Amino acid sequence: GSFLFLGPTGVGKTQSAKALAKFLFDDEKAMIRFDMSEFMEKHSVSRLLGAPPGYIGHEEGGELTEAVRRKPYSVLLFDEVEKAHKDVFNVLLGILDDGRATDSKGVTVDFKNT
Repeated sequence: GSFLFLGPTGVGKTQSAKALAKFLFDDEKAMIRFDMSEFMEKHSVSRLLGAPPGYIGHEEGGELTEAVRRKPYSVLLFDEVEKAHKDVFNVLLGILDDGRATDSKGVTVDFKNT
C-alpha cells in the first residue's frame, strides 16, 4: 500500500513510517529514508535509478533501486517529497503504478514488498 502523511514539522510523520515498518516487518529499521530536498534538480533522477551508460557511477546503480534490491521488505520514506523535481515525481508515480523500476543497468527491481 501507499500512504501519504501530511502535516507540519513535529507531528510524527517520520515516527508513523517507523511504526509502520515495525508493524509490517517487525523492525523499525526496515525503513529507507530519502531526503527529497536533495532531489530538486532535473539530473537528480539519475541518483535514484543510476547514471546512464558512459557516465561516472554507471556501474554502481541508483540509490533507490539498489536500496530496495538489497532490502526488498522495507518501508520507503520520501521526506519532504514536495521539494523534489517533477521528473523525480514521474519516476515515483511509475513505481507506484507498476510496482517495479528498471535501473540504468537494465535490471528490474521489484517494489511489491516495499
